[in-house]
Amino acid sequence: MKTQVAIIGAGPSGLLLGQLLAKQGIDNIIVERVSGEYVLGRIRAGVLEQGMVDLLREAGVSERMDAEGEVHTGVELAFNDKRVRIALDELTGGDTVMVYGQTEVTRDLMAAREAAGLATVYEASDVELHDVKTDSPYVTFNKNGESIRLDCDYIAGCDGFHGVSRKTIPDDVKTEHERVYPFGWLGLLSDTKPAHDELIYCKTDRGFALASMRSPTRSRYYIQVPLTDKVENWSDEAFWEELKRRLPADVAATMETGPSIEKSIAPLRSFVCEPMQYGHLFLVGDAAHIVPPTGAKGLNLAASDVATLYKILTRVYKDGDKECITQYSQVCLRRVWHGERFSWWMTNMMHDFGQVEVNGTDSQTFSRFMESELNFYTENESGRRVIAQQYVGLPYEEIK
Repeated sequence: MKTQVAIIGAGPSGLLLGQLLAKQGIDNIIVERVSGEYVLGRIRAGVLEQGMVDLLREAGVSERMDAEGEVHTGVELAFNDKRVRIALDELTGGDTVMVYGQTEVTRDLMAAREAAGLATVYEASDVELHDVKTDSPYVTFNKNGESIRLDCDYIAGCDGFHGVSRKTIPDDVKTEHERVYPFGWLGLLSDTKPAHDELIYCKTDRGFALASMRSPTRSRYYIQVPLTDKVENWSDEAFWEELKRRLPADVAATMETGPSIEKSIAPLRSFVCEPMQYGHLFLVGDAAHIVPPTGAKGLNLAASDVATLYKILTRVYKDGDKECITQYSQVCLRRVWHGERFSWWMTNMMHDFGQVEVNGTDSQTFSRFMESELNFYTENESGRRVIAQQYVGLPYEEIK
């Protein structure tokens, strides 16, 4: 097999990159280790920055998002028995976010790829990347017992944190930065009316909680739990009872509850791999960076990587400018570190670290620092503007 760009991973970043490249006439093949059904079964984020919304429109896959997605002009922070609304549109000059589930984004991209007749190899095993530092890289994998070689010009590693792409970069070339948090998020998805028409981030003595949504009839809720907790130890009833204790009283009193569609515990970590490029291999999304979900940045940072790589490869194939590929890692990492810092900051402010020492500071002192931080940024307009500007996301950087 031969193609111009081999894309490893059929999650939303790989599919979006493939769709954008195809629209520019750039041939690409996606190789994915699991089935399409398995990919669609992953329950993930649902808050899209304006930049990602615009990118999906450019890719021609926005029809259902524009019809069913909900534009949100604000979010709420609840703490110390008060609620502070961060008016995103007013504080940023009109920027907003779109609530539309990552599963639905993936579904739309899969449908568009199938309709265009673009090649995707699902359930490919033993995927390996070869000669990525040369002008003739290639990918090998097994499919239905057959060994297959895919020759290409470039490889986009969109295969997530545990994928093969980042592991292809030698250890003495890459630097990995990581912070693992001492708690996780227990999430529950249900076909119930959202508790509120905007997201509510809650800081309480019992731990963090988030009231989110996927649609007017589907809700997504999270509560902070110890890393030692197991999903099977949390019944739906126990989850709803604990969630209500952490939400504002008036919201908890009127919220609709029901059976869970999905329930899982996600550990929280901050992670960045530098550089994001090695020869003709480009790391995209979770393959290069992970953020705690508090800042709603994971999928959006992946989309900004896609936008940067798409623009670079378009210039390579349309203008013959191969020098521009050296900009990829630097451009992406500037935005990645902004997103990492904001997510780290929000996580520190909104969560209970218990008795764990944080950044060399005892837990009691750190808690007081974060309480002061939260009060300072929410009690004046300039502070709320800082939160709003980071929440809606920075503009995509142009390639020089």
